[in-house]
Amino acid sequence: MPTTLPTISATDNSVIDEVLVLGFALDKKSKKFSILSGELRVDQGPLLQALTDLGASGASDEVIKLPGSASKLILLTALTLKADGSIAHEVLRRAAGAAARSLAGTTSATFALPQFSKQDFQAIAEGALLGAYTFDEFRGSSKADRKPALKKVTIYSKKAKDKSYLQGIKRAEIIAKYTHLTRDLINTPPSHLTPDSFSLRFKKLAASLGVKVEILNESQLIKGGYGGIIGVGQGSANPPRLLRLSYSGKGAKKRYAFIGKGITFDTGGLALKPAQGMEAMKSDMSGAAAVIAAVFAIAQLKLPIAIDGWAPLAENMVSDTATRPSDVITIYGGKSVEVLNPDAEGRLVLADALVRAAEVGKKAGGLDGIIDVATLTGAQVVALGTRTSAVMTNNDEFSNQFLKAAEIAGESFWPMPLPVELRASLDSPVADLANIGDRMGGMLVAGIFLKEFIDPQTPWLHLDIAGPAYNEKTAHGYTPVGGTGIALRSLVQLAELASSQS
Repeated sequence: MPTTLPTISATDNSVIDEVLVLGFALDKKSKKFSILSGELRVDQGPLLQALTDLGASGASDEVIKLPGSASKLILLTALTLKADGSIAHEVLRRAAGAAARSLAGTTSATFALPQFSKQDFQAIAEGALLGAYTFDEFRGSSKADRKPALKKVTIYSKKAKDKSYLQGIKRAEIIAKYTHLTRDLINTPPSHLTPDSFSLRFKKLAASLGVKVEILNESQLIKGGYGGIIGVGQGSANPPRLLRLSYSGKGAKKRYAFIGKGITFDTGGLALKPAQGMEAMKSDMSGAAAVIAAVFAIAQLKLPIAIDGWAPLAENMVSDTATRPSDVITIYGGKSVEVLNPDAEGRLVLADALVRAAEVGKKAGGLDGIIDVATLTGAQVVALGTRTSAVMTNNDEFSNQFLKAAEIAGESFWPMPLPVELRASLDSPVADLANIGDRMGGMLVAGIFLKEFIDPQTPWLHLDIAGPAYNEKTAHGYTPVGGTGIALRSLVQLAELASSQS
């Protein structure tokens, strides 16, 4: 069953709720605390004294719980102020998320945090909804012991009845709904999420949103010449699929293609991965989950834009039919690839989808941009860690547009180069190119491989989300342990910016 989203509303009335959420900050120079309650007046004295007595640090994600009077509980969530006293939207989003996470088992909470614009208001709403997430679908006897996520969120604001603020709540609900969907897909075990079941589970939702669905099965993929998807998926008892979702908003003047890597489980194939950590390879379809959910979010927002979302789906398994090192496969469109490493499989399924997406886009009048999203390389984690994703491109203007969208959305992406000198390392003596090259700069080499399947005239972005897609450590801000939903918010924000410029 899908995660249940908390209900959310806004109020400008006196706050009488189970929990009252307020902000606080520590001035590093004066070492004094301040209570940041936005437009709500509160008695700060006892709260400031409690922060001092408890030794609060004011560090990001810090949450302090105190007994209340009108409210049963007062929760203080840490905020970091800029030099001018303002607060970044992402700081508000994370603080609200940290508060919501810590309120699991609570029925309702009112968030009275500082806000000076509808963007601040929306960030608080988003953070609270994103933080109120649990994944208990597969728990049995232990499920009753788990605290459910916060059920009701109220945002305190003097502009609670303002139309634009109410629209902000609706948008926050949509963003959170599809981020939760993305997380649910990533967290679902491969015993319950195969290429086929991934493809079929969205048909009803697509119909309700006016999104068209096309699914190519294994025989159609073989007949159509999708050598990358077939080559990766042929070792599995669960055959591969190519899923396409199509949305065209009223008055659409721009068209984009989003492609997400959809390896529902990755053993490494005949380049078998070590057992330690392999359980996290259920997350190797995070790109496909984000792309498909983004299309649905864009459709529900009714943006005047055309989007094709593509999910090349396969299991990379070990068997007597699995692709062998040194096998040569032919990607859709005719380019041959020597598979030197069967564990460099994501780029193979993406290559098929990139070529096909461009072909479909050309028939529709051309693409304004094509974006692939993938948990592609361990080298991404080495380079940028587990909270910052990489952006590679053939078009700096398009990259800058995306980075602006990511900044607004609150997701961390960093531009990386595609050095021309690394291309030679992909040369093969028997095929058009090999699927691996230099080990050093492996993230960049993977991007260069994908670039081989892109028309230079089409603006293209490659997003490597290998580290940020799946949180194996502790929860932080609005980010839970497990699937994070990274890239969805940036993709939707990019579509919104493109729609406003049409």
